[in-house]
Amino acid sequence: MTRGGKCVALVAAAGSGNRAGASLPKQYARLAGKTLLAHAVERLDHPRIHETRVIIGTGQEEYYRESGVTLPHPIIGGPTRQRSVRNGLEAIAAEGGADIVLIHDAARPFLPGTVIDRLIDALASSDGAVPTLPLVDSLARVDDQLCDNLSRENIHKIQTPQAFHFDIILASHRQWDASTEATDDAQVARAAGYKVASVAGSHSLEKVTLADDFAAAEQRLAASFVSRTGLGFDVHAFAEGEDLWLGGVRIPHARGLSGHSDADVALHALTDALLGAIGGGDIGDHFPPGDPQWRGAPSSRFIDHVRGLIASRGGRIDHVDLTIICEAPKIGPHRLAMRQKIADLLGLPLARISVKATTTERLGFTGRSEGIAAQAVATVRVPEEL
Repeated sequence: MTRGGKCVALVAAAGSGNRAGASLPKQYARLAGKTLLAHAVERLDHPRIHETRVIIGTGQEEYYRESGVTLPHPIIGGPTRQRSVRNGLEAIAAEGGADIVLIHDAARPFLPGTVIDRLIDALASSDGAVPTLPLVDSLARVDDQLCDNLSRENIHKIQTPQAFHFDIILASHRQWDASTEATDDAQVARAAGYKVASVAGSHSLEKVTLADDFAAAEQRLAASFVSRTGLGFDVHAFAEGEDLWLGGVRIPHARGLSGHSDADVALHALTDALLGAIGGGDIGDHFPPGDPQWRGAPSSRFIDHVRGLIASRGGRIDHVDLTIICEAPKIGPHRLAMRQKIADLLGLPLARISVKATTTERLGFTGRSEGIAAQAVATVRVPEEL
């Protein structure tokens, strides 16, 4: 095996367990707005990995489509983890095979790149390699009460990903007695007579399984977030025969605003503020005014889009502050409805939404009642590497 051989990462995400207390399989539960599976796949974006494939359970296709993972053609797993991994290996073999495979669990979302390097390097002198951590806690056998203490000498926790020469682990899985449950792929390889090396694992690779694990993972992610602020500004002229939409609310008024969509100047400013916070360009980049599909479109679709974009990058919207600038109509009677609509669109509590109004003391185009302007500020927390 050479260091330059094709390396494929295979993510086992076919489980149906919900020990975390969620109503869906834990690999599709969200951490900081991103699914556990998406976090795991993202960490496999490494220069020594050429391709990543995902194994999902039967009937999980819709979960997968909504998981934020954009890799096509997931592999359908089997009734056990061992059978699922074999299905994945057989699929890779049918598509031309690989030289190295890294088999990873979706429930370990924080894989450091250094562990990937250690695993692949270890294959230069071993059939397989797994990351492990020595146990530091005391061990004891427990029946109804505490019994004998056990020695922890040479006892390690086994983690994933586990790396193997592809032909070796495929042959090992083909030989495995499917009536026996395998604890991991290293056991399958050892049972076939192959040697598996141990490399230093990482505390970052602790498995996320229970509700408390998710809470701890959320805290870990929060510590790696930075706060960013975006500013948006927009202007639309009044036009006869148009409805007036502001902040997602239809406002009774003699004139509406002119624009390619519904011309909701408030939501347009807010869209630009949110995009600015993640360096995502501006509203025109995502919704070109010359594109006929946006003619008359509700601006709530723009907010939906940018909210999803922030979530896909693992970001969180903390607060938005919107100022509407006009002589008329009066904004005060509609402020609460606007705040509630924006809160609903962003999935935020009402307390995180501010809507204000001001005039320009009859100066400028807004002072002459030629149109309405709006400016917005949005605060978004994003992963530090974004």
